[in-house]
Amino acid sequence: MNPRVELINTGTELLLGSVVNTHLKFLAEALFPLGLRIERQVTVPDGAAIADALRETFGRTDIVLVTGGLGPTTDDLTRDVVAEMLGLEMIHDASVMTSIEERFIRRGLTIGDRVRLQALRPRESAVLRNEHGTAPGLHLSPKRLHSGVVSPHLFLLPGPPRELKPMFTDSVVPILRDLAPNGPFELKRNYRVAGLGESHVEELVGAELLALGLELGYCARPGEVDVRLIGSPDALDRAAGILLEKLGRHIVSSDERSLENVVIDLLANRSETLATAESCTGGHVADRLTNVPGASQVFIAGFVTYANESKTRELRVDPALIEKHGAVSSQVAAAMAHGALRVTEASHALATTGIAGPGGGSADKPVGTVYVALASKSGVAKVQRLQFPTDRETFKFLASQAALDLVRRSLAPEPAATARS
Repeated sequence: MNPRVELINTGTELLLGSVVNTHLKFLAEALFPLGLRIERQVTVPDGAAIADALRETFGRTDIVLVTGGLGPTTDDLTRDVVAEMLGLEMIHDASVMTSIEERFIRRGLTIGDRVRLQALRPRESAVLRNEHGTAPGLHLSPKRLHSGVVSPHLFLLPGPPRELKPMFTDSVVPILRDLAPNGPFELKRNYRVAGLGESHVEELVGAELLALGLELGYCARPGEVDVRLIGSPDALDRAAGILLEKLGRHIVSSDERSLENVVIDLLANRSETLATAESCTGGHVADRLTNVPGASQVFIAGFVTYANESKTRELRVDPALIEKHGAVSSQVAAAMAHGALRVTEASHALATTGIAGPGGGSADKPVGTVYVALASKSGVAKVQRLQFPTDRETFKFLASQAALDLVRRSLAPEPAATARS
């Protein structure tokens, strides 16, 4: 059995919402390939609460990762709290001080007295070098206390992610690999599914996946569901066949790539390009695409033609078409896509037009109505009418999701049949 791991994030700023806590995601993903999983995570403010959180872990877990509180300011108390709990003297580490001095010299800065405090460490602790900051990390091996309780392995890590991530990868992972010699007992796969609700996905595949002895979980977000599987390689391979058979083209990826990432990859693999013409989504489709590294190879241009006049001016949509069918219509969506195609000479053009609300709807086109259209040089436009009666922000995301999925389904090859044993 591999060691049990818990995580303590320290910092009042995390609990006030001033800073987003990204540590859990990074650390959990880095631990899993070692066969380790975080069993419990707590966030506590600076001060005495750190000792309370640590005390709860003693005797219960084997490894505790503590983030934050190693800096030079008065609220950076983690080192002192740990030293006091373990009954360890704080000593000056000359090598740490030298590293701090060299860093300040390179930057042309003067070292203050509080910065020098970062060269103090509890006796018996091992230094984890910080190549991107002044505060070193620390590793404290298990120690039997006067109460008879044995403390776990303690890893004290800096709070800033740009310091924590390389330190964890370079210094902590090698230690943890020795502490978990059995390595991973199981593997993890995550299938991203579009166009189906969470309960529907479970109805289609849940029973069969559980029958394979897999750990199964779902994570629903607007417009998509993640199906998380953990188990043996053989069981995961058999699960892949079930998912492909039951969910087919609803599967966006099996490697945690986002929908927009998959679209960019599909276009790049085909050496094709894409343009967007957006009304109701206000540029959200283009924003999602350009968040993907490598988008510049395939994304030509994005138009936000919110007003009818801009549809005519930028995309050459016939005003008579808008007058006859309305801006929110399959005809105008197709014309917007064809217009972007002509203007940019892209391989494909994607358009959105709809009614985000809360006003502006009618009996024929209620609030939440959206048309998405895809025009390609190789054929006529594909148009879908969809209904997303929700708040404006969620509406924009769901409309962008539907638009991107229309591109994915149009470009992706049909999934190959998979034999099931």
